[in-house]
Amino acid sequence: MIVACWSGPRNISTALMRSWSSRKDTYVTDEPFYAYYLKKTKIKHPMYKEIIEAYPTNYSEIVNFLNDKIPDDKKIWYQKHMAHHILDLDNIEWISNFQNCILIRNPKKVIDSFSKKNELIDVEQLGYPQQYEIIKFLKKTNKPFLIIDSSDLLKNPEKLLSIWCKNININFDKSMLKWKKGNHINDGLWWKIWYGNVIKTTGFQKYEKKDITIENKYDSIYNESMKYYSYLKDAQL
Repeated sequence: MIVACWSGPRNISTALMRSWSSRKDTYVTDEPFYAYYLKKTKIKHPMYKEIIEAYPTNYSEIVNFLNDKIPDDKKIWYQKHMAHHILDLDNIEWISNFQNCILIRNPKKVIDSFSKKNELIDVEQLGYPQQYEIIKFLKKTNKPFLIIDSSDLLKNPEKLLSIWCKNININFDKSMLKWKKGNHINDGLWWKIWYGNVIKTTGFQKYEKKDITIENKYDSIYNESMKYYSYLKDAQL
């Protein structure tokens, strides 16, 4: 079984990858389209040269790999995907083979976190339009999917993970609630840049409600993001 989680940036996607990697029956893959995305867009993220040199950048090659035999003779293959890394949304038929989950987060929280480390220009950087297109495709082809809001998961990880496992007909394993501190063998090279907080954790952080105010210059991006977010929140209903 292949489980694909489609997230935007500045979410709990890496913590979720840690959670799934704690299962003895699961192999995990970290952002397989990142090098492809960096090469195509020519965005100069930290370590972009090393990442492009170290990982596949051919779309078809990556897709073939992701649909191949599960590595290490595991029963489950958990794939952590960034939705905005998919640049050709007219060519995603291959996701029909997966158990797809859409991981969402309130745009105000995403924009606040993202803009502290990156230049934010448009909503495409945040993954909401891509998540919308993925759900449109899955609905059109009558494929099941699950939507999880990261806030709900942090409020009750065991409950949400149990729902997820039941949804795809596997047993929930309590090991998913804890993991070893530090980086993981299957982390991408970029863990040195982006995973500074996650590598200090051994489990999901407690949910904290915070009052967030974003700068006025992001109002249009926020409003557009909220339109997508509202749709995504209701798409499972």
